[in-house]
Amino acid sequence: MHPALGIDPGDSRIGIAATDPVGILAHPVETIELGRGDPLERIAALVAERGIRTLVVGLPLRMDGSEGDAAAKARTLAEKLRQRLPELPLEFVDESMTTVEAAEKLRAAGRKAKRQKSVIDQAAAVEILNRWMES
Repeated sequence: MHPALGIDPGDSRIGIAATDPVGILAHPVETIELGRGDPLERIAALVAERGIRTLVVGLPLRMDGSEGDAAAKARTLAEKLRQRLPELPLEFVDESMTTVEAAEKLRAAGRKAKRQKSVIDQAAAVEILNRWMES
């Protein structure tokens, strides 16, 4: 394994998680608020800072496995990332239910999910990376 960056794309925020340097454990990194600077530049900076060698983008599939508007937006972001960081492999992971799982884990840890939207986005990115590492 090697360092990977997990990306949970959303309409107003992008949750970011990363693996440790050897690619074994995933941890939350930050939430990028859309509309505050260029998210591609921030992701590129994180890639450089952390020595990232793979990008893992969450692809929100519908319950029947088909793709809708949210998946199209994730694919658009992924294409922009491919253009900005062409040297890195980019993989998709079905992110269905990752936000729900992340919110449940935070609630179990005693954190109020409604006030933790940016934390949930990061936790969902951790779930995306965990699914990728398990596959």
